[in-house]
Amino acid sequence: MGAVTDDEVIRKRLLIDGDGAGDDRRINVLLKSFIKWSNSTSTPEEGNIQYQRMLGTLSQCDFSMGKTLLVYDMNLKEMENYEKIYKDIEQNISTAHDKIAECKKEIQRAKRIRKNRQEYDALAKVIQQHPDRHETMKQLEALDKELQQLSRIKDNVEDKLELRKKQFHVLLSTIQELQQTLEIDEKSETDDTQESSMESGD
Repeated sequence: MGAVTDDEVIRKRLLIDGDGAGDDRRINVLLKSFIKWSNSTSTPEEGNIQYQRMLGTLSQCDFSMGKTLLVYDMNLKEMENYEKIYKDIEQNISTAHDKIAECKKEIQRAKRIRKNRQEYDALAKVIQQHPDRHETMKQLEALDKELQQLSRIKDNVEDKLELRKKQFHVLLSTIQELQQTLEIDEKSETDDTQESSMESGD
């Protein structure tokens, strides 16, 4: 077991004596001894013994006073230390609050970045589903060529249709002329037959 320090002894005495009743008792004893010694009619040897006892009691009071002052100084230093620790704790708490607030801001920024990345990824997937500009231009060029070819085919068909219309018109005209010629020929033959019949009757 380690040696008991003076501070521990002082603390124990303060706990036992309370507000200093032990020192008051020593002073009262010292006063009573001094009065008794002053009024004593004892021999010089006995008076010297009482005197030495009073000096011892006075030394104890002085020693106790010195320790009390040391305890007082120690308490002041401890109070200063506690105040410093309290200020440090307050500073640490304030710093912790600032860090927490900054962390919350970082979390919000991280959430926004994550949301933006998700939106970018979704947009990239949509873009990837569509052909790129070069491929689109190639498809447009192919469609344009196909459209030009269809336009040429349409023009050819229209030209052929117009030609067929003209040919059909010529054919109809020829048929009509042929029909008229046949009718004329048929009428001529009829007239000739009638004339022949009339001549035979005469």
